[in-house]
Amino acid sequence: MGMASLQDLLPPGGWRTPGYTRLPPLDAANAGLGRRLVMHGIRRIGQLDAANLWLLLMHNVRLLRGFLAFAPALMPFGALPRKDTELVILRVAWNCRAYYEWGQHVDMALRNGLSPADIVRIAEGAEAPGWSDRQQALLRTADELHRERMVSEATWQALTRFLDEALLLELLMLIGFYESLAGVLNSTGLPLDKTPNRHVARVTPLPRQK
Repeated sequence: MGMASLQDLLPPGGWRTPGYTRLPPLDAANAGLGRRLVMHGIRRIGQLDAANLWLLLMHNVRLLRGFLAFAPALMPFGALPRKDTELVILRVAWNCRAYYEWGQHVDMALRNGLSPADIVRIAEGAEAPGWSDRQQALLRTADELHRERMVSEATWQALTRFLDEALLLELLMLIGFYESLAGVLNSTGLPLDKTPNRHVARVTPLPRQK
């Protein structure tokens, strides 16, 4: 599977979008020096070029401070191997049909050990051929929390073969956090940052809701 294959991925029903940007990010040129410095620090420390996300969150600086205190403990500074983290986040983004989340993390997954073929298989789920037992358990956990808001006993027992108590809790929090963030991104209609050579699936906007 090559990069071209990634362009053809669309979740069932397409990406969730209101068809327009309901809550636009702040204009970076008018964000103020303090906010621009915050964005610079985030990019340097987190190695994440997601200006639209930070400019969106700057509508509520109090929440942004809390976000920055918690989110980095999951990614990029979580204890789970980064390859596992990106695998799980991409499955969450696919399940939630979250174009911004998917687009950002395809690039990060490719930089952290996942291949284009892996990313195509994430769209196919845990039953796709080629996953390890560990990866299957991670993908099933994301699917079960999305559908049932609870991990099944069989999947839990599979996870305990690979993760200790601290990592089990981190995995659950990781999935829950990115599920929540996907809802924010879908509901606001946040556009994906224009980054050269970004490898994402195409998006077909839905008609604007009246």
